[in-house]
Amino acid sequence: MRAPEFWHVPSKTGRILSPLSLLWRSGTALRDLTTGKPWAASIPIVCIGNLTAGGAGKTPLAIDLARALLANRQNPHLLSRGYGSSLSGPILVDPKIHDASDVGDEPLLLAEAAPTWISRDRVAGAKQAIENGANLIIMDDGFQNPTLAKSFSILAIDGGYGFGNGRVIPAGPLRETVTSGLARSDAAVIIGEDIYDIAKTIGDACPVFRARIVAIPDPDLTDKKVFAFAGIARPSKFYATLQEMNCDIVGSRNFPDHHKFDAEEVIKICDHASQLGAIPVTTEKDYVRLPEEAHALIKSVHISLEWEEANAHERLLEKVLVNG
Repeated sequence: MRAPEFWHVPSKTGRILSPLSLLWRSGTALRDLTTGKPWAASIPIVCIGNLTAGGAGKTPLAIDLARALLANRQNPHLLSRGYGSSLSGPILVDPKIHDASDVGDEPLLLAEAAPTWISRDRVAGAKQAIENGANLIIMDDGFQNPTLAKSFSILAIDGGYGFGNGRVIPAGPLRETVTSGLARSDAAVIIGEDIYDIAKTIGDACPVFRARIVAIPDPDLTDKKVFAFAGIARPSKFYATLQEMNCDIVGSRNFPDHHKFDAEEVIKICDHASQLGAIPVTTEKDYVRLPEEAHALIKSVHISLEWEEANAHERLLEKVLVNG
């Protein structure tokens, strides 16, 4: 499923659907009331979430934070719901035996950085991580989940999208109002150019950090013709990354977010790329959802997070450790 266009900008459709947003908000409030007191872990729980449906850069931020904590002699474990997984967990992700259909695409990427658990029951997942030696848990998503108490919450915000039309689901992309989300946030990381002046909207609600997604250089792709395809929330971000790598995008195809590719689709993609004299290329998230036999035929772009200020990474890490 891809976000409808009217979520991006103010529109008549968004205004018409606004009354239905009250139902969403009422349902959320009722869930929070009936959940009871959130479980408090014996170790810090750092949550990386967002306010909008769809990608905002949570996973790259979680990976970056986990690696930084490991470098600081901490033992972080990552915790994910495992969107799209067939296994309910709690289970420790092992890329050698699990694939995206087992545990979801994002947990496979997280597991390359640090021990990663998937669990639809967040509390059960956190307990397993603690029993297995974690001294800090990083939640990839779960900001709106009321079952697990957070020690420190970081909002990941896509600088190129902001808060869309500013309305709550289904009238807009927001999972909750900006005001309520900021009230529970300890920090915000704006990822990419802040074209909507998000920092001004946040004001002094919480400290603001800035970063951007950068591609790890790949001589096999730089200055080459590529046929790009992606099944992520905003494929345009991936195409912009390819342009920054000086790739010549001669064709592209968008798929729904978290799309599960089959062999026939891969054959069509490769045939189309061949006709254009191009290399078929996709994102890391899409790559792990390809059939195993397709991995030798398609290239993926590896990314990392680059902080705008020289000491931003250290400042955020200090806040996490001190507050946690």
